[in-house]
Amino acid sequence: MVKPVIAPTDHEPESAAADPLDDTIEPGKRLIRLPADKGLSLGDRIANHITRLTWRTPLHAFRLKGRFPLKLLGVPEDPVPGDTRAGTAIRAGHFLHRGLKLPLANLDFAALDVAPTFADYLHSFAWLRDLAATGTRSDAVPIAETMVRQWLGVHGETVSEPAWQADNTGWRILFWAAHAPLILSSSDLIYRSAVLNHLARAARHLDRVADKTRPGIGQMVAWVGIVAASLLMPGGEPRQVFGEAGLRKVLETSFYADGGNISRSPQAQLDAIMALSMLARIYDMRRMEVPPFLQEMLARTVPALLGLTHSDGGMGSWQGSGATAAADIQAIVRASGVRTRPLKQARDWGYQRLVANKVVLLADAAPPPIARVTEAGCASTLAFELSDGDERIVVNCGGAALTGATIPADLARGLRTTAAHSTLILADSNSTAILANGSLGKGVTEVELDRRETPQGSRLEMSHDGYARRHGLIHRRLLILSPNGRELRGEDMLLPAPRSRRKGDKGFALRFHLGPNLSASLTADKLGALLRIGGGPLWQFRASEGALDVEESLWVDGEGRPHPCEQLVVTGSAPAGGASIGWIFKHIG
Repeated sequence: MVKPVIAPTDHEPESAAADPLDDTIEPGKRLIRLPADKGLSLGDRIANHITRLTWRTPLHAFRLKGRFPLKLLGVPEDPVPGDTRAGTAIRAGHFLHRGLKLPLANLDFAALDVAPTFADYLHSFAWLRDLAATGTRSDAVPIAETMVRQWLGVHGETVSEPAWQADNTGWRILFWAAHAPLILSSSDLIYRSAVLNHLARAARHLDRVADKTRPGIGQMVAWVGIVAASLLMPGGEPRQVFGEAGLRKVLETSFYADGGNISRSPQAQLDAIMALSMLARIYDMRRMEVPPFLQEMLARTVPALLGLTHSDGGMGSWQGSGATAAADIQAIVRASGVRTRPLKQARDWGYQRLVANKVVLLADAAPPPIARVTEAGCASTLAFELSDGDERIVVNCGGAALTGATIPADLARGLRTTAAHSTLILADSNSTAILANGSLGKGVTEVELDRRETPQGSRLEMSHDGYARRHGLIHRRLLILSPNGRELRGEDMLLPAPRSRRKGDKGFALRFHLGPNLSASLTADKLGALLRIGGGPLWQFRASEGALDVEESLWVDGEGRPHPCEQLVVTGSAPAGGASIGWIFKHIG
């Protein structure tokens, strides 16, 4: 994989006990470039397709044969609690995932007709965690065993996607091990042998496909599965050496130096920390030291994750992720065993965090992720979110990767656009193109960043070139958060791009999506709005010029459920010489 070309960073990996408060703000300007990337080439796609076709051949089936363990070497703890609501639904007779229901009686693994993310939930057996979170084990065992028997009957010997997809296979090894009491309590020796045989075959499958998997967290989970299998089954020492070497290599290419993942997705960050934490528990179960490189990665990824949380501990909405609840984030952070504070400046990952009292501002100060490492990348460059205590003031819509009953594919595509984020949109076009096949196209390649702490507050200046080639203008955004957090001043500038000869006016729209608990009412001069929060603080918005209006919007929570909300929209026109629009959010009561 081609690693993104980024400027040097002075942020070194931290130990598990490190305090990221010593990540001082880097003064001066910094330029971040996105390397030329058009996603997987035609040759890569053909090669990947051929590789998957070979899974169905007798040769691949032969390679998966071999000895299987008579038992596991132990049962590791699952460090993350399950979703009791989903677990209760399973006990009541149906799977529940992001608003979609599937009755257990109608489940047919041979013809699974559900959304891709729902299929992953089923094939990875992540639902075992939810089932284990409710009721007694004796009640859960019959359900779990029945589902495993059905799955093995269809997919135990036949390798196909998505059941044997590398990340699903890696997760399945982790969840079957952590919840072995639910699926290996049977006195049926043939069934027990089938379960253990599949674990051995799954490990051999990952041995051969992990390094051919799409770069990113999915590939990391595949290598985690290899290492986990080596520790769970007798005679795994050779695989452990192989797996740890592969995992260490993929961690180096899947994360930036500041601990953020290359897909720039908070949800992927959560998944990575969870997988590494589950693997660490398997080392603990074997009374073996967790490798230093794994401890160091957890120590880097956790503060980066926390750097995208608001005052209430919940997640911001970036790169397709929803606003994951604070309790879910806290559970995964506890599982990691890392005690730390949020990273203020993820210089490589591309997110900036400004804090003043109970006010938190998060900003996207980097290009979108490269196309080959994401399926839900968003054109969100220079967008920001703002929270005051428990209330979200300015948000992004979020949730493009959380397809389900309430987010169909068409809506998910719309949630990836620049207009779904709190930033400036020029000529009603995305700052980075979203192509018909879903991948990211041309647009932002360079982002300039200048962050400083002054007596007047935290000052963040950013610019991107996403509109330079098409419209001849550079978008520059200045944000100044006052020391007491009661005032956020902003200015959005459209500046002529170097060597541009574009003429004519270009229409623009400044969008500020408001939190779901806010209601906006325009002032008489149509340049301001009062933002009321029931039982909460009162904020005011003012713009220096343009036409201000209040429009409908939506905000997606961490469960993939959209909530109606409003957005402030400032519209205007920029001549070839550029334009400047000042604005302010002010706490007034």
